[in-house]
Amino acid sequence: MFCPVYKEGVTFSRRSIEGVKQDVDRAKEIDDLLTRYTSGMPSPEDGNYREAERLIAEIKIAQAKAGKKGTVHEKRSLKTEKKRGAAGPGDEDEHSTWFSAWFKNEPTLEDSIYHLLAWRMNGAQTCFLGDSDSLFLSPDFFAEALSYIKERFPTLNRFTVYGRTQSAVKRKEEEMKAFREAGLDRIHFGVESGNDRVLEFVKKGVTGEEHVIACRKTREAGISPSVYIMPGLGGAQWSAEHAADTARVLTEARPDYVRIRSLEIFPRTGLAEAAAKGEFTEATEEQVVMEIRVLVENIRTDTVMISDSASNLLDVSGRLPEDRAKMLKVIDEYLALSPKGKLAFSLSSRLRSFIGQYGGLTQDIVAALQPYIQGNQVNVSGASEEEIGRIIRLIRSKLMP
Repeated sequence: MFCPVYKEGVTFSRRSIEGVKQDVDRAKEIDDLLTRYTSGMPSPEDGNYREAERLIAEIKIAQAKAGKKGTVHEKRSLKTEKKRGAAGPGDEDEHSTWFSAWFKNEPTLEDSIYHLLAWRMNGAQTCFLGDSDSLFLSPDFFAEALSYIKERFPTLNRFTVYGRTQSAVKRKEEEMKAFREAGLDRIHFGVESGNDRVLEFVKKGVTGEEHVIACRKTREAGISPSVYIMPGLGGAQWSAEHAADTARVLTEARPDYVRIRSLEIFPRTGLAEAAAKGEFTEATEEQVVMEIRVLVENIRTDTVMISDSASNLLDVSGRLPEDRAKMLKVIDEYLALSPKGKLAFSLSSRLRSFIGQYGGLTQDIVAALQPYIQGNQVNVSGASEEEIGRIIRLIRSKLMP
């Protein structure tokens, strides 16, 4: 209801085991080429991105000589992009167009090479398998796929997937153990909330108690449960109960990791429609921060909380319970700011997130900031709270969650 990935061009499809192995073989071929082009284990300082650019250019020259315009992946991606760009005025809002440019069903040649290069630069030891819900697969299918990946990439020592708690609840204990025996180390679950009213409103298809059962079943199978939570998902109306029940569910579920993904409402989602109809009132940034405070203060289990999303205003990360006081201090320092101080803090935080995510600012953001740029600094002390809020909303509308 709130995620743009499957609403902006990425579609669900079942893969055959032959198709999976073919993808692995292609990845191995590209990886072997990269290994020949770079010496040893790549690092950001070694100029490997220039080598990757040279490799891409040589492949395209070879394709041109062979009379090919690109790989199957490239053709499909270009076709998808052309289809998106063909929308007439008013067919697709500006924000949807922005995100459509980033979500792809299949990678281009450049995507594949740069992805593998980044993987090698980060140690070449971990593998994230697929999108959406890998627990949808049969354990036998999963085991065969993993066995083939290990054979082709023997340096891998950790395998992680996304999974739905609803799927984990339905799996038998022996099936979950079969996933572990195949080599699965960690499952990322989208818990979002522990409050049943919120979960029903966003059509999550699961209850807080089922979240708990899924995480416990995963842990008992020897697999590490990691969960995503979404401060703000209860809106202004259910903010307090959303936070309190989520803290309770996490305490009972005992996940190894809790990842914060503050709510951002994307166009063409059910939640955007509910907000437009007045059925959902977005929580303020201060309310969202207060929710995170409730979580930090009330989670009573050993876990690691990670703030690793551009949607988050504050970096509230640490191990609970050891780092509780340090994490609360970060929150309380923000809450102690004046209303305009909070806005200035938010603007600075969002700008850092945007630059970190995209490497620079878009022209519309630069234009909005222009009156407040002094040298190399942005000074909004003379701007109204309404104007600062407008710029923040512009930046947030383009941040990836």
